Amino acid sequence: MSTEPCCPNNKLAFIYGALLLRLWLAVRAIQTGVEKYAGTRSGDQVVAVDGAANAEGLTAAGSLKYYALENYHGVPAALMKKFQAEPLMMKFALPLYDKILGPTLVLLGITILLGIASRTSLFLLGLLYMSLTWGLILIKQDDGVSWLGIHMILVVMALALAEHNRFGILKKW
Repeated sequence: MSTEPCCPNNKLAFIYGALLLRLWLAVRAIQTGVEKYAGTRSGDQVVAVDGAANAEGLTAAGSLKYYALENYHGVPAALMKKFQAEPLMMKFALPLYDKILGPTLVLLGITILLGIASRTSLFLLGLLYMSLTWGLILIKQDDGVSWLGIHMILVVMALALAEHNRFGILKKW
């Protein structure tokens, strides 16, 4: 058997692939964490006619998305009720998970984006996705389980390409 690499001419492709996959996983984790702080405001807005407020005083109901600390919900309220009703869910851990999920996603996303201990950060992101998968299995959210399965495959691919990661801090871990 040959000990030569299978694709010696594709080293640059592996480097680019590792970088793109790392960036995708980082952006996904960061934005998912940030979305935990999203909320909406509803209200009436003046209807514009030709770029100016209309003379008749017409208004339309609308909503505006905004981000704030007071909007934070790690686990959406509808899912929280399902989790609380699930006998296999650890009741003591649910409030803790609700508090740390968003910040953990943001933190792991930033470490992956910057390449800070990429292997360890990717491994921890994989563990987080596994915990989310377990919760979704308990409440029979099969679509979410499938999506998280795809995310797990991407994490494993990123770990497999970690030796080609040329842009990072603390590359050893």
